[in-house]
Amino acid sequence: MVMRHRSGPARAVDRILVGDCLAELRRLPDASVDLVFADPPYNLQLDGELLRPNNTRVDGVDDEWDKFQSFADYDAFSRAWLSECRRVLKPDGAMWVIGSYHNVFRLGVALQDLGYWILNDIIWRKVNPMPNFRGRRFTNAHETLIWAAREQKSRYTFNYESLKALNDDLQMRSDWLFPICSGPERIKNSAGQKAHPTQKPEALLARVLLASTQPGDVILDPFFGSGTTGAVAKRLGRRFIGIERDKGYAAVARERIAAVEPLPESALEVVRSKRAEPRVPFGTIIELGIIEPGSALYDSGARIRAEVKADGTLAHAGRQGSIHRLGAEVQGKTACNGWTYWHFKDGGRLQPIDVLRDEAKRQLGLAGAAALIAAE
Repeated sequence: MVMRHRSGPARAVDRILVGDCLAELRRLPDASVDLVFADPPYNLQLDGELLRPNNTRVDGVDDEWDKFQSFADYDAFSRAWLSECRRVLKPDGAMWVIGSYHNVFRLGVALQDLGYWILNDIIWRKVNPMPNFRGRRFTNAHETLIWAAREQKSRYTFNYESLKALNDDLQMRSDWLFPICSGPERIKNSAGQKAHPTQKPEALLARVLLASTQPGDVILDPFFGSGTTGAVAKRLGRRFIGIERDKGYAAVARERIAAVEPLPESALEVVRSKRAEPRVPFGTIIELGIIEPGSALYDSGARIRAEVKADGTLAHAGRQGSIHRLGAEVQGKTACNGWTYWHFKDGGRLQPIDVLRDEAKRQLGLAGAAALIAAE
């Protein structure tokens, strides 16, 4: 499928571009993707074979694509692809990059130097990590994901309420517990061997996409490998662009993604956060006649009474101000959410004025409410 960007040429989505990541990135138009998920070479610097205590060989990552002559070479490569990814990101886009202690600190420096704004580092704690066979170090039981906005001013997507619901109504933490990719999920070749040595679990990618994208968003993966990003994107109603230089890996990914059944649209809706909803000023509540000037508002214990003025302010004991400012002053605080502090009497019961915004939105209709959205 081809999708056309408003300010750029047409770009292909839901397909794998086979070729060098830098060359293919340079062909993509500016500001054309919503999110980048990158699982780049880790530059593991392995020295010789790694053996288990029983002298069997560990199937580690020793492919040529993970080898660099020096840290300087690795840094130059990293900055080149990160720069191209930043160019193709939309202004409110974001980047996820995963790594280990071998490379993630170098990537973090590069991200900041290039103008990305780091939002979080996420620790993926592995339920079943590979043991440290030599017994000379701690078992390496985690990898690190860096989540960064394209720039400090980017209004990046974060589905906070959805992630909170996913975590039994607790704020989602920055340490995530998932097993490494194994069992039926691990893609095998015709010889029964791993089709790709660094395949990531789909559950990890699903949380990333649920957290930071909306259905229909375009996700770019410049190191596509066996296609986990594309498989999860397709299942969750997102679009993808994959770049992979190895034709064998690309073939595995293409076959894998073709077998994925997308979820029905009704299953893809995310919980809308209050911050993302149309903004209704308190003055609009008065203009619509939902609350009349001269009405009384109270704190939750009905100890403080304020009078509603025609201009949308409140007055109490010789002081007058907005619902937020007066709420802060009467409490002796520097800030207050007036929507939850002030209450009105409804049949003898006190209710927060926040509930009145739903009535205002109903009266205005979706188009009218959307016109009231303002930058916060």
